[in-house]
Amino acid sequence: MRQKLLSWGDDYTIKDDAGRDLYLVDGKAFSLGGQLSFEDMEGRELAFIKQKLFKLSPTYEIHRSGVLAAVVKQELFALLHHRFTVDVPGPDDLEAKGDFLDHEYVFLRGGREVATVSKRWFALADTYGVEVADGEDDVLILASAVVVDQACHRDDGKRH
Repeated sequence: MRQKLLSWGDDYTIKDDAGRDLYLVDGKAFSLGGQLSFEDMEGRELAFIKQKLFKLSPTYEIHRSGVLAAVVKQELFALLHHRFTVDVPGPDDLEAKGDFLDHEYVFLRGGREVATVSKRWFALADTYGVEVADGEDDVLILASAVVVDQACHRDDGKRH
């Protein structure tokens, strides 16, 4: 994922491992709270991300085709470290653990690693990779990684 340096709102281009543009995350400038449209390169919306305002901890909803697909929440009171939960309908919830400020973390489902987020292999400060396991929902995991980035790296230039 690579965040655009000059854009209105928070915009991301997501490329595949060969460097081809795959998805665009379009930040809705001038909106109250964080709102992002997760689109394919033809401009079709695949998911819509909306921040829930007035929550104790950062909380975002991911909608797909107008239906709530997941609620991503930063757990502020975890005993040993901060973590994010991705609450999806049914038993397939995800948990993100690791170093969120430096983009070094994993997504787990039932204790099994399903995706890895890392800046390790990239020289550019605004670029990081997300490797998603085969058979997993790429769009949901990538949208969840965007939420983590929004919650931990707000556009005021400070890391949270």
